Amino acid sequence: MLTELNLRAPIAISLGAIAGALSRYYLTLWFAKAWGTAFPYGTFFINLTGCFGMGFFVTFALERVTAVPPEVRLMVTTGFLGAYTTFSTYGLESIILWRDRSLTAAGFYWAGSAILGLISVQLGVIFARLGK
Repeated sequence: MLTELNLRAPIAISLGAIAGALSRYYLTLWFAKAWGTAFPYGTFFINLTGCFGMGFFVTFALERVTAVPPEVRLMVTTGFLGAYTTFSTYGLESIILWRDRSLTAAGFYWAGSAILGLISVQLGVIFARLGK
């Protein structure tokens, strides 16, 4: 059953996602207990370490140890880091666009995601409060 490629990838992603989500949850609790909740220290730490992990793992897996199976790459990147923080994917995709000399696309993606993301959060708040 696990020899079928169409089953191995989703299982690998799911296992990574479980570990990433739990890591995020427990780190957030730990930071809140240790540093308080006046600033989102946990999320800040998670975003930075997730970006570092994404950059390190993708470079390591593609340039240094090219024998890393696709399922392991998916488990770490899409699964673990995707559940740990999507900010790491945002960082990686911004760098890829920039590296490919598409500065306009990279700038739009980088700034647009941040600015439009904040606007979208506020719109979600507004729509949730409609008819209240």
